[in-house]
Amino acid sequence: MKKVSKIQIFTIGILTAITVSYPQEKEIKAELEKLIKARNEIKETYQKNQALLEQIKKEKEELEKLKKQIEESQKKISEERYKKLAKIFEKMDPELAGEKFSKMESAEDAAYILYNMNEKKAAAILNNTDPVMVNKIVKILSGLKKQNP
Repeated sequence: MKKVSKIQIFTIGILTAITVSYPQEKEIKAELEKLIKARNEIKETYQKNQALLEQIKKEKEELEKLKKQIEESQKKISEERYKKLAKIFEKMDPELAGEKFSKMESAEDAAYILYNMNEKKAAAILNNTDPVMVNKIVKILSGLKKQNP
């Protein structure tokens, strides 16, 4: 058997490619055009998705800023509410105020009100408040004191 050189194999490949019939060439070109079109559509879709992703990121940042502003506003409103309630309770008789504190559902609210009061008046009210409620209030107040030394 005779050895076939690389040049001969290459030449046979070229001759075979040349003998491809015209309809096959047309089909190949049509497929190539479809592939190019599909690639361009994918590229365009990718670019649109990237733009949408950037827009979503910006909107998310804006929403986070708005959320933070709302939380800060709510915090200020709550602080003002507690200050107003503290003034009201400071004007009350300590025994009556103690009864009201004993009946409060939220020890946290009671603690925040007392936190905004004059210490002597707050102490007088605590002396007239249910001991179980006083324990809850003291735990909350000690946490507040650690946060705001």
